[in-house]
Amino acid sequence: MNFHNASFKAAYGTSEQLPASTGPEVSFAGRSNVGKSSLLNKLMYRKGLAKVSSTPGKTATINFYDVDGHDLVDLPGYGYAKVSKVEKGRWSELIEGYYNQDRDFALVVSLIDIRHEPSALDRNMVQFLMDAELPFAIALTKADKLSKQQQMKQRAAIKKALKLPGGVPMVVTSSEKGDGIDELRALINRAIER
Repeated sequence: MNFHNASFKAAYGTSEQLPASTGPEVSFAGRSNVGKSSLLNKLMYRKGLAKVSSTPGKTATINFYDVDGHDLVDLPGYGYAKVSKVEKGRWSELIEGYYNQDRDFALVVSLIDIRHEPSALDRNMVQFLMDAELPFAIALTKADKLSKQQQMKQRAAIKKALKLPGGVPMVVTSSEKGDGIDELRALINRAIER
């Protein structure tokens, strides 16, 4: 799959608006300030394709990107405190509504900030993915903020905290320096070609 061949496809504000899957989809889920937009831009070799904001919680829609004829799906970030209860409810409906549909889920990339313990929301998301038996991988973001030794220590601590089964890939990434991006592209390619 040629990640250079990427474009914005559509944004949806409610799960009812979502079109049916047209092929294998790779979705990205994570907390509001985990660096999802930056990671997507790095994956797709684009600076501003996914909107990066200094205010967490800006992605309030499900955004679809066409990458070489395949869909990459950017879900709204969860867990940001400074939005209304109504808006939080809508985001929750969007995320749950997306995963509750009969879609062609090739891979879910669950993003977690490597610098911190996984939050209750992160753990809930991973537990949901395991319970739903969805194929998923963990992308640990913002690795450039830690030394290599700290990265290894945090990776092991996060894996333990999430109680991950053996076969779940965990990639240490940095949108800043490009660490782990090729590994993530390879994972996505394998998932789509299954």
